[in-house]
Formats: sequence, structure tokens, C-alpha cells
Amino acid sequence: MSKPLAIDLFCGLGGWTEGLLAEGYHARGYDIEAHEYGEEKYPGELILADVMSLHGSQFKDAALIVASPPCQEFSYMAMPWSRAKQIARALRGQDTFPEGYTGSRTIAELTALFDACFRIQREASEAAGRHIPMVVENVRGCVPWVGPAAWNYGSYYLWGDVPALMPQRLDALKNPGFRFDGSGRSFQTESVDRHVAEGRKHYGDWFNDPLSPSRQGGQSKPREGVKGAGAGWFNDAKRSGGTETGYLSRTGSKSPARKAASAKIAKIPLPLSQWIARTYKPARQAA
Repeated sequence: MSKPLAIDLFCGLGGWTEGLLAEGYHARGYDIEAHEYGEEKYPGELILADVMSLHGSQFKDAALIVASPPCQEFSYMAMPWSRAKQIARALRGQDTFPEGYTGSRTIAELTALFDACFRIQREASEAAGRHIPMVVENVRGCVPWVGPAAWNYGSYYLWGDVPALMPQRLDALKNPGFRFDGSGRSFQTESVDRHVAEGRKHYGDWFNDPLSPSRQGGQSKPREGVKGAGAGWFNDAKRSGGTETGYLSRTGSKSPARKAASAKIAKIPLPLSQWIARTYKPARQAA
């Protein structure tokens, strides 16, 4: 009996796919680049493609579609920094964009990758003549821009065909990692070391995280000789065995160390991906 097909959009290192494979799917991942860091790489069939260029009709045989579109812009605007707040206001037409800003200029641009997932699902379902379920994951900071999530698994927020019965996980923390607004800076904190080590992501609100050493009364604690909101994140670059694992602020935005850390942090937890995979596994193949 052939395995059911699952499509993993913006697949990264394949957190969704690990659960799909564990439940007996054939997983096909799509990403604009291959994420390979030492022995870690996408575990399924990988196709390099821009998700925006895909048409859902090519997925008419799929049993399930999952997706984790990039979350950096949403996460950054959830930060309590004046620049982040200004960008959010500017996107709503209430302010001008900060100097040097190179990110999305309209809400449509901001949500384009998120919206593409549902376009692809609609096209796939129309081509198949049946509904093909899809689950999209992103950060809590996405909510003001795309609408309420159907569920959250810790700090992993879910949209789409989210099952009514879901596992609870309050300590799954999402860390989006790096900003892409043209500043060349990151908003990693010391807690990233711990989140990477423990396989957790952070949801874009460092100041509600009791584990964050920078939290003090709901605000970041300024470091000696450092000025500006959020600046404390940018002045170090920890190294472990020659590989940067902490701030990563002195690497280029496309450096291997930064990309590896970001990809690892972004992986969907196996219990979540396996639950979704099991829920939508075709009955004839469910054991």
C-alpha cells in the first residue's frame, strides 16, 4: 500500500516532516534553499522552489499540507522597541518607516507568504475535488496581522484545519531569531543558548518570558555603556568550540552560524507534528 503524501511548505530542517515520517507519510518539502548543517538536514524529499511560485494543483494527491512561513517581521514588531512600533504604525498608514528600513511596505506584502499557503490549499482542493487539510504555524506576533489563531501549542500558534483535540504544552517557546529590516542586527538574547539546547522556540515577546535574564519588571535591563531600547542584545558574540551559539550579532545575516541557529530554533516539536500527522492520516492507512 502506498504511503499518503504530505506537503511541507517552508520546510527548513523538517520539524513538521519528522512527525509525518514517524506516522508513515511520504513527506515532500519545499523551501527556497537547502538547510544542511553538519549532519542535520531536511529528512524527506526536498524540492528547492520559491513557495510563492507554486500552484496548488500540483498537490492534488496530497493527504495533508503543513507550513511554517517565515515569522521574523511579525516577531520583531511584537517587541517593545520604538523602531518596531514605528514599523507597525507605518504598515497601518499611521507613521513613516524608519530610516534604513527594507522590509515589507504594505500589509499585503507582510502577509504574502502566509496568504500563499491558503491559496495553495484552495487550488489543491479544487484540483482534487475534495478538501485537503492544511495547518499553518507561526508566532503570536502574527495574530494582529492575519487574525486569531485556532490553537497554540505553547508558543507555536496554528491556523487552518487545526483539530479540536490538541495536546497541551505550555513551555514550548518559539524564538524567531534574526531580523531582516536592513539594520544588520539580531535580537537574540542570552536565553537563545538555552532555547537551542532545550529544543525550544520563543514567541516574540522576551518580556513575558520568566527565563529571560534580560527581564526586569517587564523591561529590558540596560547594560553598562549601552544605550537604546533593545541594544543590550547586540553587543556580544558568544562562542562555544569556535561556533557562535549566543548573540551571533557579529556574523553576517547569511552566515552559516546564524542560519544554522535560526533553522534549529525554528523546528516544530515532534509531539506537535506527530499529532497533526496522526490526526489526518487516511483511515485506510492508520494503524
